[in-house]
Parts: sequence; C-alpha cells; structure tokens
Amino acid sequence: MRILVTGASDGIGGAVCRQLAREAAEAGRQATMVLTTTGRNGPPDRLATELEATGARCLTLAGDLTDAGTCRRIAAETLAFCGGLDIFVSNAGGGAPAPLAEVTLETWDRQFALNVRPTLILAQELHVALRESRGTIVAVASMSGMQAHPGQGAYAPAKAALLSLCRNLAQEWAADGIRVNAVSPGMIRTPLTERTYHHEETAQTRRALVPLGRIGTPEDIAATIAFLAGPGAGYITGQNILADGGLSDSVLGHVPLRPA
Repeated sequence: MRILVTGASDGIGGAVCRQLAREAAEAGRQATMVLTTTGRNGPPDRLATELEATGARCLTLAGDLTDAGTCRRIAAETLAFCGGLDIFVSNAGGGAPAPLAEVTLETWDRQFALNVRPTLILAQELHVALRESRGTIVAVASMSGMQAHPGQGAYAPAKAALLSLCRNLAQEWAADGIRVNAVSPGMIRTPLTERTYHHEETAQTRRALVPLGRIGTPEDIAATIAFLAGPGAGYITGQNILADGGLSDSVLGHVPLRPA
C-alpha cells in the first residue's frame, strides 16, 4: 500500500498515517508512506518511528506547498520512494480568520494557494501513477466550505473551491479508475485548536452545540478517510462526507416553536 499524506503532523494527518499503517498491517500488507510537513517544527520523527514499528516504510519531506515547485518536487520524490502510488491524502491546509470587509488580497490568495492549489498540482503530478494503480484521492475540506461561515472570509470560500475541485476531478478521472472524495470535519480537537479548549466555558459551549455531545477527534476523521480510501468505498467517487457530529444540520432545532 503506497501512500502520500500531506500535513502529516500530530493532528488529523498523523492520525490518518496511524490508521492506514495499522490497516495495512492487519491486512498483511506493508505500508510505504511519504509524510509531508512544513518543516517549521522539524521532521515528524516520532510519528515516523511509531509507523515503522508497525512495519511501515516511511519517508518524511518538508516544504511549503503554496510553492508549485515544492509540490512537484514532493510528487517526484514520493513516486521515487514508493515506486508508484495507491492513496493520496491531501490534508495540508490552514485558516486565517478575517471578515470579508477586512481580508487582504494577500491573505485571500494565500488561502487558495494553501487550501486548494496543492491538491490540484499534486494530483496532476500523480495522475499517471494513480491511473496505473486505479488509486484514490481523499482531500480534507471543512464544514466551513459547505455553508456561510462569518469571519472566515477567505478560508470558507477556499474550502468550497476544494470541494468543487474534488467533484470535478472525480468526474474527469473516473474513466481512469481513480476515485476522488472529500471529508469535511466539524469542530475537531487537535494541537492547532487545543488553545480553544483550554478555556472550559468555551469548550462546554462548543460541546453543547454538537448533537452527539462531544468535540471530534483526529481519529474520527482518520477513520472516515480510511473508509473512503479503502475497498469498502470502491463504488464511491465525487462525494463529501460531513463529519461534524450533526452540528451543521442542527440549526433549525434551536429555533423556538410557537406556544401551544
């Protein structure tokens, strides 16, 4: 099982790597994995060691995916290390909260360069390998890309564009046997969002909004990604799974009914 995971940090990306390596080991297959990070916090050595303990082969690569040349280099090094590719998980991304009246053009462009463009460039570079393996792409979007999200003026449109890109890739590449899907997380507790949940009142308020009564974990998203990347989803392409504990659909439940 030959796998590329971008944004392979201790959050969703790390959980995805662990899930896929574990499933490969349970199936009696070796996972050959490429993990990318920005490199700002050093290579994910601890994660790589953990994965190798399950029998996986790992290569860690660093670089800024907003740079097209970096995306192409990572694709080339991935194919050289893996000898092909079966699964591409496009997880790298990030937000920059700002109202639309104040968002700068630089922030707008960078949000699209970070949250949309790397998926396209990497997919283009990996297309032949994925066609040969009849492989799959899973992109990590966001519930913010599925509806209006005030204060996320650039991030929400960028994630919406990512969802559209996945649907179009799915249609154009279906004849090549390549499946393309997305997962849209809701509120997930990760190292990047941890500060929010240190404030207990905020954490309780957030939990109370979720019909399932809890904040999601990276493992919740990893399991969904693994399903879409696996044989159980072999007839699914061009779809987006919203993994938000029921939050997005609950809004009308907060509207008071008229008195009896």
